[in-house]
Amino acid sequence: MDDRAGARAGASIQRVEAGGKWGARMDKQVEAPTASNEKRGRGYGALMIFEKLRDEILSLELEPGQLIDEASLATRFDVSRSPIREALVRLGSEGLIKTLPNKGTIVAPLNIEEFPIFIDALDLVQRAITRLAAENRTEEQLRIIKEKQESFRKTVAANDVLGMIEGNRDFHLAIAEAGGNRILTDTYRRILDEGRRSLRLYFRSYGDTLPSELTHAHDDVIDAIEQHDVEAAERLAREHAEEVHQQFIRYISRRSTQDIKVLY
Repeated sequence: MDDRAGARAGASIQRVEAGGKWGARMDKQVEAPTASNEKRGRGYGALMIFEKLRDEILSLELEPGQLIDEASLATRFDVSRSPIREALVRLGSEGLIKTLPNKGTIVAPLNIEEFPIFIDALDLVQRAITRLAAENRTEEQLRIIKEKQESFRKTVAANDVLGMIEGNRDFHLAIAEAGGNRILTDTYRRILDEGRRSLRLYFRSYGDTLPSELTHAHDDVIDAIEQHDVEAAERLAREHAEEVHQQFIRYISRRSTQDIKVLY
């Protein structure tokens, strides 16, 4: 942490209007900067900033295509530009921001045109890893899958949208790990990560309150994996992907004016 940030330790971050609405108040205690902790302080600041911005991008609070301004972020988080840049590098590695020549950095666009190929990839890989999990899972891996499902169920009950996004990811990756194919697991992780903002729209289509049958769908998958029923596991995985597909299409196709009568 640099001298300027250390001098402002304990100060709360005020609302800053810079391409978005900021309302965070983050009081923090800072150690006196020394040669041994200065680097560690910068690292923690970058991690905290990365996590905050990632949550705002995934929740669509920071909109696709929105400009990311380093100076405004440095003011917002009361730090130098160094931890801001570290956080932005990590966001870029996750595909959440893009740097454009001569235009600066923006939140990565949400390309609706690519949704069909995303669903195709999700369907194929999800069926493969779920089938493999039913065939190869151990008792310990089954326990972890059930544990992740309970965590997901809690976020659904709390209407915690970001928790649901991460909980859903963790549940499906636990299934992938049980399948025992590292390459498929890595591919599936990338697919799930790239689809997180689309999943945000999926949850929004339900008013951020998921119907109980959708959490039960996870339970059905677990039952198939527990019983080593590979055919049922693959079928349920396909149905799960298709439900996401159809609900997303309904959401982006909805209209609210077709039944309005306009008098001329």
